[in-house]
Amino acid sequence: MRRMIEARIVNDLLGDSVPLPTYATDGSAAIDLRACIAEPVTLAPGGRCLIGSGLALNMMDPGLVAIVASRSGLSLKHGVRVAQGIGVIDADYHGEIGVILANDGGEPYTVRPGDRIAQLLFQPVVQVELGFVAGFSTTTGRGAGGFGHTGQS
Repeated sequence: MRRMIEARIVNDLLGDSVPLPTYATDGSAAIDLRACIAEPVTLAPGGRCLIGSGLALNMMDPGLVAIVASRSGLSLKHGVRVAQGIGVIDADYHGEIGVILANDGGEPYTVRPGDRIAQLLFQPVVQVELGFVAGFSTTTGRGAGGFGHTGQS
């Protein structure tokens, strides 16, 4: 099932010298975001940089969020990933989607105009209201145990 979401080109390179964002295959869960830059940008080992996608969205639905995620091949081959783990694009944000890339590799990595740099995944959102209590009304076998406390090896 596909939903229509308004998209706006905010950089003249997008759709001209940089391809428009698309799903790579019919089975793709996410749209490839590309570097919408005029010149290559070199990311030093341990460095971070903000790369524009040339794209803005109007999701018009607070029950929807767009998630910017790393490309697995870029991370595996070059150590380059979305710096904050994932990026959250709220339904009411209308600015350009920027991708903060981090280079965890040992070599400089050059981002070239039009390179696929991240994926954009749309997910449903459930907003909750927190009800603060002195203690929980039910307990679980795990309780307050942290990492590795599920009782399984």
